[in-house]
Amino acid sequence: MAPDSTRPTSRDVAQAAGVSQAAVSLVLGDKWRGRVSETTAERVRQAARTLDYRPNLAARNLRLGRTRTVLLVVPALTTEFFAGVYTGAARVAADHGFGVVLYPSPQGVGPARDPFASAQAALDGVIASSMAADALTAIRGDQLPLVMLDSDPSGSLGAATVNLDITDGVRQVADHLLGLGHRDFLHLAADVPSWTFEVRARELATRLSAAPGTSLRTTRAPISIEGALTAAEAALSAPRPHPTAIVCDDDKLAAGAYKALRRLGLRIPDDVSVTGLDDLALATALDPELTTVRLDAELFGERGMQALLAVLEGRTPDAGDIPVQLVTRGSTAPPNAS
Repeated sequence: MAPDSTRPTSRDVAQAAGVSQAAVSLVLGDKWRGRVSETTAERVRQAARTLDYRPNLAARNLRLGRTRTVLLVVPALTTEFFAGVYTGAARVAADHGFGVVLYPSPQGVGPARDPFASAQAALDGVIASSMAADALTAIRGDQLPLVMLDSDPSGSLGAATVNLDITDGVRQVADHLLGLGHRDFLHLAADVPSWTFEVRARELATRLSAAPGTSLRTTRAPISIEGALTAAEAALSAPRPHPTAIVCDDDKLAAGAYKALRRLGLRIPDDVSVTGLDDLALATALDPELTTVRLDAELFGERGMQALLAVLEGRTPDAGDIPVQLVTRGSTAPPNAS
């Protein structure tokens, strides 16, 4: 007997729900609104669940003109992190019969080539990082079911937003350094116009201002080791007291800060403590190993895809930011008393 001979069909679902096959097609194809009642639609969905009905995706896609394809729009920055986001999103997508196309936007800003002749015709939805938001209008992705990652929930382009708890991550860094006794800080900030970096700067300033006797200077750098080296060296060479701690928006920025400090003959962490944010593989390749905030990139991608599936199905996505964790290593210590 062929393996599929006992597989439930749409006719079985229709009989179990007491409706026509046409109604089953409308409900499972998400084209039922205005044509069948909510009660009927739920009865069909329940019957499909009970029978463990799985539609023939190839036939269904041809019939509905849908590709079961999602576009993941990310910046061509911190690519190791976004590779993890892709892995998580693709894993959840595969479980639901979707494929994910990764679309890196050049530098996260500016015009981007449409990866399809018509994005709206070829895609079911889009997941996009706020760092790559400018690419959305070029591919008309903002006119599709859209979930934004690392985006301001109050001003998001998307139907849903999924965020890491970056505010808490910065709070953990600040509390760790303050607890060690640091009071003079340099913020090596990412020179990228994005909500996630605005949050980092705002929370750091807020946290440090609440502690007596602190000072905070900010210098901006592109997210690259060489860019961070140049910016940090200039800031550290300025004729004012050296910071005892450098808070970096990203592990790559921290690596540039390491190089700048060593060029200036300063030791880590004896003279200056350094922190990052991401926990890339780079963090443990540095010497000393970097104190940084671990972000679960794969879980981030999973949650992004789950949110898009909810949007496509008319459900409310799960709320709540994804927790992050400070990982303390050898790059931080109490300030030198001398």
